[in-house]
Amino acid sequence: MSKIGKKLIEIPDGTTAVIDGDLIKVKGPKGELEYKIPRELKVTLMENKIAVLPISKSKKTPALWGTIGAIIANMVSGVTNGFEKKLEIEGIGFKAQTQGNDLVFNLGFSHQVVFKVPDGIKVEVIKNTITVNGISKELVGQTAANIRALKKPEPYKGKGIRYAGEVIKRKVGKKVAGTTS
Repeated sequence: MSKIGKKLIEIPDGTTAVIDGDLIKVKGPKGELEYKIPRELKVTLMENKIAVLPISKSKKTPALWGTIGAIIANMVSGVTNGFEKKLEIEGIGFKAQTQGNDLVFNLGFSHQVVFKVPDGIKVEVIKNTITVNGISKELVGQTAANIRALKKPEPYKGKGIRYAGEVIKRKVGKKVAGTTS
């Protein structure tokens, strides 16, 4: 039994959900998302609530039940409020700027790094902070992870791209041996 799967998903005012066979479409003020439901589950719509119910008794049904429930809840939340991730750039000479629909980074390499922003994602750069916005939680998180992977924060000086509020364990560098006479 899945605790998350059993929960009913509230649909707020201004947001609509439509079930078309094995496809669920959620539309709200920020946009529209759709998802294909696996055949082991059934999604039903009751007034302003969505219920996810298992159909088959296979081994993967309980795992899918909770996962699909969480995905649909994130879809409803995304089209209503949207999702946001913030990244910080730290390091001398490290910077980012937007050019059209691309992000251009100076990250200490001999060349600039160009990052193509996927459709459905808005990226904003203010000083050394990059804000990634969108309605799909999965796409926002993956885009933020791809940006961070361009130059992960290193443990000695902390230079690189990190999530806002992320704590990097710092290591002590080499120490110069004292001279004895």
